[in-house]
Amino acid sequence: MMINVDMLSYTLAIVMFLGMISYLFGEKMHISYIPILIVVGMIFGPILGMINREIAHYIFDYIRVFGLIIILFTEGHDLKWPLLKKHMATISILDTVGLLITASVAAFAFSWLFHVPFVVGFLFGAIIGATDPATLIPLFKQNKVNEDIKTVIVTESIFNDPLGIVLTTLAIAFLLPNAQSAKFLEGIAKYTSLYPAAILFFLYEVGASIAIGIGMGILGYWLIRWLKLERTPVIYALSLAFSGFFVGEYFQASGYLVATTIGIVLGNHKIFFKKHGESESVQRALDFEVRFNEILSSLSTVFIFLLLGASLDLKIIGANLVLGSIVAGIVIFVARPLAGTTLLPLKKWSWREYLFISFEGPRGVVPAALASLPLSLGRLYHNAQLIQWGETILSVTVIVVLTTVIVETLWVGPLKKKLLEN
Repeated sequence: MMINVDMLSYTLAIVMFLGMISYLFGEKMHISYIPILIVVGMIFGPILGMINREIAHYIFDYIRVFGLIIILFTEGHDLKWPLLKKHMATISILDTVGLLITASVAAFAFSWLFHVPFVVGFLFGAIIGATDPATLIPLFKQNKVNEDIKTVIVTESIFNDPLGIVLTTLAIAFLLPNAQSAKFLEGIAKYTSLYPAAILFFLYEVGASIAIGIGMGILGYWLIRWLKLERTPVIYALSLAFSGFFVGEYFQASGYLVATTIGIVLGNHKIFFKKHGESESVQRALDFEVRFNEILSSLSTVFIFLLLGASLDLKIIGANLVLGSIVAGIVIFVARPLAGTTLLPLKKWSWREYLFISFEGPRGVVPAALASLPLSLGRLYHNAQLIQWGETILSVTVIVVLTTVIVETLWVGPLKKKLLEN
């Protein structure tokens, strides 16, 4: 689709203005601004027609990539290594077995209710598998949740964002073998059957991404220190994040997980590089970079959710509202609690803490950013079935995101009082 500069400028301007209004309204009402952004996008997009749906979808295809890199890189800085190490077993279980359980239960529900092949349902399950740190971080600050519980749920969500993307890539490879992202998996499958190849692919994606991220994070830190880049930290840090994404993708790993890992290394530089002594210039540079990237992260969130709402087909949303709401209920009351049962063998958490963890897993930025991917791939590869399924996946994903964010942000206060304060 061809768009001129005036159309692009108008769309960007109205999205930023509406995003500011939505954010202020959310602050005033003490609720998450994410569902507000989606609803506002729907009102000013398909309902009032002030934002062209095709233009919104066109821009969204780019912003979901650039925005996710910035969001995940910035969130990586917030992960504190001591708490991460303390709860590594809990987080690892939730982000592997728990993620697969959530995706599988959602896949069965979607396949059964919409009468589509399980592989299509698994693509949907992979897309909505990740929970949302962009919703949880401000929510837990506002409600002052116990630090250990907060660390587990927020860190789980930060890690399962890129892992959810890896799982989605795997699902796409099953469904659309000729897609560019599936070439590597197909190459592995030549030497083994498909399912062992899928496991090897997943392990490679995770292992290679973390290794590349650690390497680039270490290199990035020493370049800041040696070249004294405290005057240009933002440009340097963003170039490092996007370079990490590019290198990860080049080596068939997850560029998103690479960007997250780089953020973790830089955010914990005082611990990882302690023996080399404190560097005030590095600290000043990283403090400034984090503050600026937090602004970019918030702006990216605004664009992702508002453009998502503006690009929706309300007829398809309406047609899938009842079944989509049932899927959302299954995700909240079946999939997430079942995923939480994987923590019970640890005997580390009380049943009240287990329930709180199980009922606080809103879906958000990553599912929203990935929601239109099947539709985009269907159009790119001229796959009529994937276009049809993609529209359904997009609309049901939005219904699940809206439902989980609204429900789980509204009941966090009562849940905290009932489960964590008694």
